[in-house]
Amino acid sequence: MSGLERVGFIGLGSQGGPMARRIAAAGYPLTLWARRPEALEPFLAFGATAVPDVATLGATCDHVGICVVDDAGVSAIIDQLLPAMRPGSRVVIHSTILPDSCTRLAERCAERGIAFLDAPVSGGGPGAAAGTLTVMCGGLVETYEAARPVLESFGGLIVRMGDVGAGQRAKIVNNALMAANMGLAHAAMQAAAALDLDGAALRALIAASSGRSFGFEVYARLPTPHAFAHGAPLLRKDVGLLMSSLPDDAGAQALSQAATPFLSAACGD
Repeated sequence: MSGLERVGFIGLGSQGGPMARRIAAAGYPLTLWARRPEALEPFLAFGATAVPDVATLGATCDHVGICVVDDAGVSAIIDQLLPAMRPGSRVVIHSTILPDSCTRLAERCAERGIAFLDAPVSGGGPGAAAGTLTVMCGGLVETYEAARPVLESFGGLIVRMGDVGAGQRAKIVNNALMAANMGLAHAAMQAAAALDLDGAALRALIAASSGRSFGFEVYARLPTPHAFAHGAPLLRKDVGLLMSSLPDDAGAQALSQAATPFLSAACGD
């Protein structure tokens, strides 16, 4: 085990935390940093090492995974991280951000001889804990192959989608489709109510019929749209990323239009 890469990880939220635990369980020497030091305490029992700042993490790790919320968070971490990292080390972005942001970050990394991979994930905290996340990767083949052993600690299906940014493009299409499916489920149940159909009976019927989807299954478990208030802002962000990438595309607009009424209701707009 001593010959394994030294892995750093930043972003110990509901998804990143289980990912970090899986990395440690696979035997990788794991170094962590968090804005709130108390967030690190549960991971010390898994053998992880806590450091006081991002620069120290960057200076001591071969592979650094980042799983913070958005573009601004990733950018703030990278600004502190890159000056400390050694040439030949690797940055892997698990956050869902703009594909164009990844292109710019990869250029900054290349100037310092640091490899870059965008590798957003799907499956949430439960998937991370079970080691079954879908990992969508964008970057050079050699970077993808070098990072893959670490990704396998928490990933089930791991796919290189293309060059830098391709992982992000796949992720935002996937999440926009999830949001649209939930939006269509919302519309279908509104139509059912207007037709005086029993909602519970229809949910059971659709679950066994051709109208079913994962988005409908999630929606059907909600007592009200607002019960999805925890997940709706992230889906809204990702739909926004798709629209920013393809502002005039009919497909992107159709996904956004299907998703928006449900996301608005879930966010309490």
